Amino acid sequence: QVQLVESGGGLVQSGGSLRLSCAASGRTFMIYHMGWFRQAPGGEREFVVRINRSGNSTNYADSVKGRFTMSRDNVKNMVYLQMNSLKPEDTAVYYCAAQLGIRAGAHGYDCWGQGTQVTVSS
Repeated sequence: QVQLVESGGGLVQSGGSLRLSCAASGRTFMIYHMGWFRQAPGGEREFVVRINRSGNSTNYADSVKGRFTMSRDNVKNMVYLQMNSLKPEDTAVYYCAAQLGIRAGAHGYDCWGQGTQVTVSS
């Protein structure tokens, strides 16, 4: 398994940008597909974006398409989430996650980080 640690969250005004990072430990990072999820207070964990092992394919939730960009660096064992044009409804704890398979949804992921808070003020 890999251990995941997110960073880069914070408070930003509506329309602003943040870049989240997720550091993965372990030699097997490149065999995992990676994803970002988020969870707002009182809400369920929501899919944001997924990137495949090689980093050449991504799929985004409709709510973030065109505003968020996910990337990965298999040499540095890192994934990133560039978030632009942030809205108050993007406020949530953001989680990095890793999966060996292709099952969609949070239950399809094998490893999770501890999360980082993103707050967007109006």
